[in-house]
Amino acid sequence: MKIGKKLVQAVSFNPTEKSHKMTVLDMCKKIETLDITLPLYQRDVSWTLNQAIDLLNYQLLGKAPVAPISMNVIWDTDDFVPQVSFIDREMLEMNSVDKGQMSVVDGQQRLTTNYKAYSNSDDFRNIVLDVARGRFLLVEGAFTRSQIPVGMLLNKDDAVFYDYLTKNNMMKDPTFMTVLVQCRSKIRSYYYTINQAEDLSEDEQIEWFEVLNNAGSRVSALQMRFSKMKVHGIDIYTMYTLKFKNKLLEYGYDFFSPQKTSVSYPIAALNPAYEVVTDKMHTDAYAPIPSDTKENQLCALKPNVLVECFDMTLKALDKSIEFITDNNVSAPDRMDYINYLTGYFVYNPEPTEEQMAGLVEWYENVDFNNKSNSKRRTIFTQMLNM
Repeated sequence: MKIGKKLVQAVSFNPTEKSHKMTVLDMCKKIETLDITLPLYQRDVSWTLNQAIDLLNYQLLGKAPVAPISMNVIWDTDDFVPQVSFIDREMLEMNSVDKGQMSVVDGQQRLTTNYKAYSNSDDFRNIVLDVARGRFLLVEGAFTRSQIPVGMLLNKDDAVFYDYLTKNNMMKDPTFMTVLVQCRSKIRSYYYTINQAEDLSEDEQIEWFEVLNNAGSRVSALQMRFSKMKVHGIDIYTMYTLKFKNKLLEYGYDFFSPQKTSVSYPIAALNPAYEVVTDKMHTDAYAPIPSDTKENQLCALKPNVLVECFDMTLKALDKSIEFITDNNVSAPDRMDYINYLTGYFVYNPEPTEEQMAGLVEWYENVDFNNKSNSKRRTIFTQMLNM
């Protein structure tokens, strides 16, 4: 009986043996000295202020540990994913990455949150610890006497922390001051388990991220796949997805709640353009629906061809909006109408009057409600064949 070599190698290696612990303070110091960095594909993944507050509160009040941080340690400095700094998200020079560099695969939002508090980032200027209410809050306007900015409470410099207490008369109440010192100490000494791998390729890192995050990773994985294109000067957010979203918002079409749709729908809308630039015959698998995004195929295109896909899709989006306005049809109540029309105009940039009449009839009669993905793919194919 044959036994696979990869299986023999896998069972002899236990990656959990390299797990270890590190405090929030130690991680922040390593971020500051660039000993902990981010792979380029992680640069644009970010949390809202409310999500950051949730983490701060859990570290302070939670009864169970926060999930581990996953890091890839770079030993092969001749072949690794380009790195960016947590501090300014700028790319590091390749020759500045030393052996043993720690690169975050999963957990960058948690580390970013703690580092922004440690460095008193202006992004966190309205986050405070409210001692009276016993939790971190987002506030507008002046702080009350029972509130301290998170950037002062968790500031990297002890002198800055105590100076703030002195100037705001917080030290007049020994109990109040003691509680703040305890809060500062607890979060700075909070331990994270670090799960560690070594010299993973970009695809291996993204696969690890997706396994860790399961279904919740879809949007982040999309963003990460496209972030690597920044090496070639392509920023999909500014060059495409933001433009796509803003064109719709200008006409009062806001289909981007929850947040995930602001990424998945614009990316799905690129499917028809991909088929056009690669001279593919249309297949159901390339319908412009979020479940069928083709990020891997798009990222494999030459940069100039990918930009062509952006331009082609945005022009078709303009035609879709004009179609709705010029033909006095009812406003769309879901994003599918927009994506399907956009896909149609990618394939048919100059439709005849007869085709336009057929498109109006299609628009007024199509029903997307309670349709399976398979049925939605069929609807798009039938639309193209009208």
